[in-house]
Amino acid sequence: MSAVWQYFSVKSENDSVAHCNPCHAQVSRGGTEPGKFNTSNLIAHLKQHHKTLHEDFRKTTELKKQSSGNFKQPTLPETLAKRDKFPRDSKKALTLTEKICQFIVLDDQPLSVVSNTGFKRLIEHLEPRYVMPSRHYIVDKTIPQMHKEVKECIAMHLDKASALSFTTDIWSSENCPLSLLSLTAHWIDADFTLQRAVLHAREFRGSHTANAITNAMEEMLRDWKVDKKKVHVVLRDNAANMRKGLDQLNVPSLGCFAHSLHLVVREGLLSQRAVSDALANGRKIVGHFKHSPKAYSSLEDLQIELNVTPKRLQQDVQTRWNSTKYMIDSLIHQKRPLQAYSSEENNSLPAILTANQWALLEKTSKVLAPFEELTDTVSATSATTADVIPSVHVLIQNRGGRKFLPNITPQQPDITKWF
Repeated sequence: MSAVWQYFSVKSENDSVAHCNPCHAQVSRGGTEPGKFNTSNLIAHLKQHHKTLHEDFRKTTELKKQSSGNFKQPTLPETLAKRDKFPRDSKKALTLTEKICQFIVLDDQPLSVVSNTGFKRLIEHLEPRYVMPSRHYIVDKTIPQMHKEVKECIAMHLDKASALSFTTDIWSSENCPLSLLSLTAHWIDADFTLQRAVLHAREFRGSHTANAITNAMEEMLRDWKVDKKKVHVVLRDNAANMRKGLDQLNVPSLGCFAHSLHLVVREGLLSQRAVSDALANGRKIVGHFKHSPKAYSSLEDLQIELNVTPKRLQQDVQTRWNSTKYMIDSLIHQKRPLQAYSSEENNSLPAILTANQWALLEKTSKVLAPFEELTDTVSATSATTADVIPSVHVLIQNRGGRKFLPNITPQQPDITKWF
């Protein structure tokens, strides 16, 4: 809309006469039909009778033209150039390819996304002149170049750091015969800000012996040109092979507190016969509904009928004690529907929980609650020893001293050494 209309008004869009707001004059809009209306007479009226307002109008119009750019009619060569595709090695194409690669890497997208029809249509709509590279081009060209640049940047920061700490672990897949050895660096920069970077997640083949761990860690530190004298500490799990491997590497190391806490809870509480029996029955119940859609549908109907929020029962994982707590909590939440389910004639469960076992699970959940909170605290990516020591003190003092901690034997991790 023209800026001149801030000085004029009309009774309706079909009105052929505009009303001048400053002098109340009636000015023709240049025609008798809406299709022939224009603003020429209005601008001329401002120029003749309101010179100051006309000057303001002219400046406003100029500013609008400058902000909107120059919309001159493109030439034929310019129009044809817009239809040509970018060369793959052009600056624009390389920039777009790099951004797509960053999208894949940062958001954990599959490499096949560059072949997906919907994604290709989106990119084509945003930039029709861009040719989507193939998956092989991303793997062979773009990602290696990006890896090189990121590695050089991290290496520069590691070189500037006066001391480095590391965390390491061995991960084994349950779905395929694959093990990974990870190494993450932690340091404080010049602004006293905690920084971290995952340096390696390499395949760890063969037996996980102490010598193999020593050789792999030696190779990773050498690859990043990290002097062992700069290693402040390496945080590891409490496995004997990992402990011995790092001792042979001749670098200081400490057992992971979260892993120590896992062993304490697992061996001190969950291994007790009464608790383990109740958990075994609970696992059978969860497994029954996990593998029978018909049984789960019946349980879901009972949940709705009893006004219990429908939720799936959670199966625990033996290597994570907190998953056992989640399973206990899910069973307790569904206690009434489970009891109603087992009381019906056509339904049967592979195991039942007695009244004593239900009470025991409820008490177990309460005992595990502060340990779960502590585990979440020390497992955060920004957690430090400063989070561990006071948390353990609070756990002991607020829970009746050491009565919630198991009797510590030489084979069990001694968490009291932390405080």
